[in-house]
Amino acid sequence: MAATLDSVAPDPSISADSADLERFGYQPVLHRKLGRYASFAAGFSFVSILTTIFQFFGLGYSFGGAAFFWTWPIVFAGQFLVALNFAELAARYPISGCIYQWSRHLAGELVGWFAGWMMIIAQIVTAAAAAIALQVVLPSIWSGFQFYGTDSALTSHDGAVNAVILGSVLLIVTTLINVVGIDWMARINSLGVTIEIIGVLAVIAVFFTHTDRGPGVVLETDQAAPGPYWAAFLVSGLMAAYVMVGFDSAGELSEETKNPRHVAPRTILTALSVSALGGGLILIGALMAAPSLSDGSLSTGGLAYVIEAKLDSPAGKVVLACVACAITVCTLAIQTAGSRLMFSMARDGRLPFAKQLAAVHPRFGTPVWPAVVIGALGIGLLVLNLGNAAIFATLASVCIVTLYLAYLLVTVPLLIRRIKGWPADDPAAQGEGLFSLGRYGIPINAVAVVWGLAMAINLAWPRAEVYTPAGGGWWMLWAAPLFVIATVLVGVVVHRLVTPARTAAVTEAAVQPA
Repeated sequence: MAATLDSVAPDPSISADSADLERFGYQPVLHRKLGRYASFAAGFSFVSILTTIFQFFGLGYSFGGAAFFWTWPIVFAGQFLVALNFAELAARYPISGCIYQWSRHLAGELVGWFAGWMMIIAQIVTAAAAAIALQVVLPSIWSGFQFYGTDSALTSHDGAVNAVILGSVLLIVTTLINVVGIDWMARINSLGVTIEIIGVLAVIAVFFTHTDRGPGVVLETDQAAPGPYWAAFLVSGLMAAYVMVGFDSAGELSEETKNPRHVAPRTILTALSVSALGGGLILIGALMAAPSLSDGSLSTGGLAYVIEAKLDSPAGKVVLACVACAITVCTLAIQTAGSRLMFSMARDGRLPFAKQLAAVHPRFGTPVWPAVVIGALGIGLLVLNLGNAAIFATLASVCIVTLYLAYLLVTVPLLIRRIKGWPADDPAAQGEGLFSLGRYGIPINAVAVVWGLAMAINLAWPRAEVYTPAGGGWWMLWAAPLFVIATVLVGVVVHRLVTPARTAAVTEAAVQPA
């Protein structure tokens, strides 16, 4: 009997975490089951270097040539400054929906709402963009995955249609996993991340043991796009900018993480740093191992071309299968983070249909409707662009611009608050032994803001090579600015619909223990 009682006794650390959450005014309704590795896996799988480098290597190389490699450490340095600020916030506000919650605590309800709104839109688009990456991998493993047409290239009509089919199936699967509980999500995500890390190490080993040239290749600009090299270099930076986002996912899952004040800051920084190291080695290894730098194959085939050229068919397909696993858990992590953000805003009554979106399933302990909504909207976004060969670059560019703006709605208010005395002026932001930037907070924060603004402008710039590579109307060329404007305008309407009376109401589902 004693053993039985012990087996159901509450974990004291979880009880302490729940009491900590209650001090912010929220009842613990999500299942707190994530440890350090699962928290790291959430951030690492969102970044997912295998997914995004496989997607964007060809794009980066086609513009910047081999020297586009240098965009990688530059973007990492800028994003690490942002991550340092996020780590400090994660230690002080361990609440689900971190971008919304951090911005709200720093700058008030209005700024916080728009930060959350921008992030939700970015995550829906990012989930769709990640899901279509299966087209880069699966047809290379087996031609039977090409359900439509014969041309598997993502930039072709057949490839674009097939990418929508594969991406839609993946979003249905990830939605089901998110619905059935954080246990299954964490297990599948952790397993997928482990496979991805093994795949990263395998790819690096293959490249560095099959080199055709030395590391000096990263200084070559022969294959860069015509025109001044600085312009081509800025465009090639799109690849690194798209990869190194989502490291804040550990903060999104704070209410499901054990000891989040200490675990989340470390996993935010670790996820980004490990991703940067592994991705940098993959990039330089691919450039050294590519059979040719000048026949156009590296621009069109990317990493898949190098792997298939250096490995015999079975081994190459195993590595590509690891990439497929990485794409799956990447989409899963994005959808999970987005659903927690939507849940957090709905719990505060900050979204239409708040009662439904804030409801937690009594058995699974998950916010079911946010996961379903994100999955359905992601599929709808893909279907809306069915057959459009430019969907790949357009979706990717649009989502990262929106995401960078959401990050700015955190870093800018944080800088203003730092100048006024944060965290000393906020009792909720104080605590012993928490991660802190100390006296370096203001300069690090200031550079992070400048970096974020510069990257948002660079990514949104209307370049025909990115937004209309096969031709198109002016609205496609200006897709990123127009999308941001539309997001803000729709946000204004939605915010006005959510009246003060509704925003003050905390739904019954959000305060009832699961």
